[in-house]
Amino acid sequence: MSFLRRRPSATPAGPEFDVLAMDPGDWPGNLGAGLLPAPDGSCQGVFLRYDLFGGRGPAMIIGNLPEGSPARELTEGQVPFEVAQLLLALENDEEVQVVSTEEDPVMQGDNLLIVRRLKLSESRISCVQFDRSDNVLVTIASWDRPITGDLYTLLKPLPAEMFQG
Repeated sequence: MSFLRRRPSATPAGPEFDVLAMDPGDWPGNLGAGLLPAPDGSCQGVFLRYDLFGGRGPAMIIGNLPEGSPARELTEGQVPFEVAQLLLALENDEEVQVVSTEEDPVMQGDNLLIVRRLKLSESRISCVQFDRSDNVLVTIASWDRPITGDLYTLLKPLPAEMFQG
């Protein structure tokens, strides 16, 4: 996956890795993006929040967390950061846990992804994860809509300028 390469960062305001997500121009709803900063100003992850519900909450959150990001350190049963963000945005304070995980091979263009499907105690949340060739973990959490193989064809690297402050 040549387009998933690390690139040097000119400023610590944005990520020093390519962000894989859906192009905002291809998405008919509202889009929000957030950076996870480390104390030294480096970027420890990026998440994008896609809202199709007209301001009533996000339909999907896609996160990109590089190797070493503290948000990747989970205890047994703990939900990924993106699921927690989705619940927070929906003002849902229900306690949710990971019940089980299964692996599913999926093609993205010419590349084979081993996708981990997380089954959660809240059945209205769909969640999948996969590791990119540059060791960035991509997590997709969706509210009240399944994540199908079609979604992976929409994923592409977003321009770095989008994340510069």
